[in-house]
Amino acid sequence: MAKSLFEQMGGAYAQVADYLLPNLILPEEEQKSIGIWGQRHARYLKQNHKVLYMNLLTSGKLNAYLADIDEQAEAMFSQLVKEMADKQGVTEHLKATDQMAWVGKMNAIRNAAIEIVNKELIFV
Repeated sequence: MAKSLFEQMGGAYAQVADYLLPNLILPEEEQKSIGIWGQRHARYLKQNHKVLYMNLLTSGKLNAYLADIDEQAEAMFSQLVKEMADKQGVTEHLKATDQMAWVGKMNAIRNAAIEIVNKELIFV
């Protein structure tokens, strides 16, 4: 029997019941922790860019890619919150004198920063 293209390229089959199934093994990749930003981007890719998601997954680069996106998004978020708080005058003095006003302003700043990060990095 002639070898299939898969066998010619070094692949092998395993017999399971009456079927020959290819022995497919994903390449090893370093497992990095992925935070909320990376998880959001993964969900977005899975739903809206299936080909890119599957290419990254099967090449073994998905985890590293998502970890990188997560780091970039976290850095961008922290920088935006800091800059917006400075620009709007939200300081530790305000926190000490009027906590409710500080919490309200910080929540608004965080929500605006989340929207920017989502638009610029996560849902692209």
